[in-house]
Amino acid sequence: MKAGWLVAMALLGTQAHTQVRQLGSVAATDATVTGAPNEAFQLVSGKAQLNATATVTARPGHNAEVALNRGGSVLVCQTTALHLTSAQDNSLLLALDRGAMEVRMKASAHDVVITPDLRFTVASAAPLDLQMRVTFNGDTCVENRGRKAPMLNISDSFGESAYLLKPGQHVMFEHGSLKTVMDRETTPCGCPPPEKPGTSLADAILRGGQTAPVTPQQAAAIHPFPTAQSDGLAAPPQAEPETPGERHVQVASTLAFDPTGTIDKPPGDATIPPIAPTPAPTPAVAEAPHKTNPFAAIGGFFRRLFVR
Repeated sequence: MKAGWLVAMALLGTQAHTQVRQLGSVAATDATVTGAPNEAFQLVSGKAQLNATATVTARPGHNAEVALNRGGSVLVCQTTALHLTSAQDNSLLLALDRGAMEVRMKASAHDVVITPDLRFTVASAAPLDLQMRVTFNGDTCVENRGRKAPMLNISDSFGESAYLLKPGQHVMFEHGSLKTVMDRETTPCGCPPPEKPGTSLADAILRGGQTAPVTPQQAAAIHPFPTAQSDGLAAPPQAEPETPGERHVQVASTLAFDPTGTIDKPPGDATIPPIAPTPAPTPAVAEAPHKTNPFAAIGGFFRRLFVR
């Protein structure tokens, strides 16, 4: 925690304890309440009565609404610890170290909101509808809702930088720095919507507002993604259930390969005839060309010449 946060808590806490006041109440089922050492809180109709200084920690899964005696309320989001201090003039100090809250009240010029990095003061009395979220790394989301909201003066812990938050403005101070501001933030800064017991976000998307559980047929109709059989992703067909006491025939055989062309007989009565080798085709023999004797041709020429 930063030094400015501790100093503000100490000063306003001391001022509040000089005049012990009741600042509000919160349902004990939604939050745990702590205060000064040896300080006890009175329960009235299941609600813890908060004294001038108290820390309200919302339980997991619950948003704790602090009803202020001066009017208005502060919604502490689940798992958030909020430190509240009420001064003698009913001015209020809200210290948020981590988490989210929603403030709805008529703010006075003496009200203060602080985080480990920033300090918020109200420029003038006006209806305040403020949503704020602080993350572990210091990112601070702030939404000053409403056109009639008061101007908020923001300074850092050491007073080196300042920022003026206008009505209706929605910003994000990255790492709690006033020098790195996203002035067009769109993410909500307040409490997330509570989930119904036993209902997941996926179920809520599938139902689309239905109250009855989603059946497998409805889910298949909403998301028609058949299995691709061509890709081999189809589930194998279910085997038919076996009838008790029914005997099934199982065939087992062993085959052996023999290069000579004979095949061993399998056990049992089955007989496999030998496979006859296929004869290789005989190559065709080309006939030799007829040769002519040149001397016989010469003798015939002289016979035709001298013999008459």
